[in-house]
Amino acid sequence: MALRAAASVALLMSLAVGGTGSSIAAARIFCCHDETGKQVCGDILPSACYGRAYRELGQSGRTSRLVDAPLTAEERAAKAAEERQQQERERLENEQRRKDQALLNTYGSEKDIEVMRSRTLGDLDTAIKAAEERIVEIRKRRKTFENEAEFYRNRRLPAEVAKGLRDADYEIRAQESVIDSKRKDQEAVRLKYDEDLRRFRDISKRAAQRR
Repeated sequence: MALRAAASVALLMSLAVGGTGSSIAAARIFCCHDETGKQVCGDILPSACYGRAYRELGQSGRTSRLVDAPLTAEERAAKAAEERQQQERERLENEQRRKDQALLNTYGSEKDIEVMRSRTLGDLDTAIKAAEERIVEIRKRRKTFENEAEFYRNRRLPAEVAKGLRDADYEIRAQESVIDSKRKDQEAVRLKYDEDLRRFRDISKRAAQRR
């Protein structure tokens, strides 16, 4: 079988090169294996090779080009999915490089990160203490309205007393909301600077290894 296939290819090559009006450029043979596994060749692509992988032989009889079979719908979908995944990986890598460079531009050392962390947490502490002090003041003011309300027990409160109590309660809730928000900010700041410190150490370690 192999000898017959080789002889067939040799015959086709001789015809392509020696045939009337042929040229070196036309001296090409296309070969593939059909559905039975038999090698099929021709000086134009045989119909049996449509939709199949094939090879192109040059004038010397050696393979000059290999052409893969067209992808199936499932293979095209898988390839497209892989390309999307690769693009996403590249996007994430580029984004990480950008963040790493921004980190290096912001901090010159681990100490810089610790100083910034302490400063930011200190500012939040100050804001929390200010809100707590404000609550103390409001509760003192509210106490005066409570004392006035004692004179009107079981009676309708004067409008200004009722309003004073409502306003005080509203302001206390507002300041408590500020405190809650600032404490959440503190936790976020700790996590942020922990991550900045971790990344800075990792970048510095990789830079040292490259030296």
